[in-house]
Parts: sequence; structure tokens; C-alpha cells
Amino acid sequence: MEVYYIGITFIFGLLFGSFFNVLGYRLPKEESIVFPASHCPYCNHKLSPLELIPIFSFLGLRGKCRACKRKISWIYPCFELFTGLLFAFSYYLYGFSIDFFIALTIVSTLMVVIISDLRFMIIPDEILIVGTALLFMCFFIKGGLSMCLTSFFNGFLAFLSMFLLKCFGDYLFKKESMGGGDIKLLFFFGFFLGWPMALISIFLASFIGLPISLYILIRKKTNMIPFGPFLSIAALILFFSGIEFKTLFQLLIL
Repeated sequence: MEVYYIGITFIFGLLFGSFFNVLGYRLPKEESIVFPASHCPYCNHKLSPLELIPIFSFLGLRGKCRACKRKISWIYPCFELFTGLLFAFSYYLYGFSIDFFIALTIVSTLMVVIISDLRFMIIPDEILIVGTALLFMCFFIKGGLSMCLTSFFNGFLAFLSMFLLKCFGDYLFKKESMGGGDIKLLFFFGFFLGWPMALISIFLASFIGLPISLYILIRKKTNMIPFGPFLSIAALILFFSGIEFKTLFQLLIL
């Protein structure tokens, strides 16, 4: 029975992953997420229900639009699969509990952040506001107002630390070193990780992003590289690992 529920959660994750693709593509462009219906971005071909099945439609169409034959980005099926796996993993860890809904809120918010920042180098304020509001409600149910206020304070400290880091980077490099969206994203991290682990996510994200950034810098000859996806992956790793700052600190000094 447990496997059955994990499978159902995975399917829901695939469906939500498809929706998150739409949010990540349309919110930065300030387009409606309802109208027009899903369509090919090249020829505006309206997608039929059979063309909207997560992953399988991409495979069935061999990665091309049925009308104009232009290639469909691999980002769509990859994020659908990734979201499905994270949804299923969340249920595996927490079962049907308030922690499960906390995990889904974090995963959902960060999936949209990753897609949006990868495509447009924009982290929409709307998704961070909605994600934080949902976490606030979940934390209120789990630990009352005191837990919410503590989380808010942690978010503020993480935000302030990232802002000061940006100011230092701007002074050091004589240009904008970090986008405003990354700073706001740290508030969200601090809200559910605590401000010390939110700061750890910066260093972990830098470690994850270094080889990819070097590849992009050499291959595409550009230094315009979104940091939000690396931050989001780092935050997910820290959240699901459940490691605390005290434990991490003890490991580092041994």
C-alpha cells in the first residue's frame, strides 16, 4: 500500500511539474497562466490533451512540435520527472503529514524558481510571496505563532546577510554582483532552513555551480549565469538531508 501511495504522489508530481513549467515560463513575461491555452512557442500550435501528458508526450513526439517540427526543450520533461521524484520522495520521508505539505510547498516554489531563472534570469516575486505565505500557514499549524515568528526572523537575517554580501560584491567587482531575486530567495531559505543553514546554501551552491559555470563561460563566452538554480538545488539538498548547523559545524571542526 505504501508503494501505491508513493506511485500516486509521483504521478501528481509529474502533473504539477508540467504546471510549474508553465508558471516558470509565463510569470517572468507577465502573461496569464490560464490564457492562452498551452501552445508551441514557435508556431502557436494549440496542444491537444494527448500532447500534454507529462514526459510521454515528449517521447511520443520525439522531442518535436507536431505542427512545425521545431525541437521542444529537454527542460520540460526533465523538470516534470524531477518534480515527480521529489514529490514521491517527500511522501516517502514524511508520509501524509504537515511535514509532507511543507516539503511540497518548498519543492513547488523552488521548481518554479529554477525554471524561471534558467530561462529568463528572473525570480518572480509572486512565487516567493505565495510560497512564503503557504509555509507560514503550515508552520502555524505545526508549531503555532511562535514558530512562524522565529521563521520570519530567520528569513530576515538570511535576507540581510545576502544583501550585505551583494554590497560587498558590488564594491569589489565594481558592478552588480548578484540579482535582487537571489537576495529575496535567501529570505525564503531562512524561513524553512534557519539563517545559518541558509548561508551554508550559498557556499554549497557555489560549489555545485562552479564546474557548470566554467563550462558555460568557456563554451558560450558569457558570464551571465543564473545563480538561483544552484541556490535552489543546494537548499533542497540541505532540507531533505535534515542536517542541522550544529551537526555540520561539529563535522567541520573534527
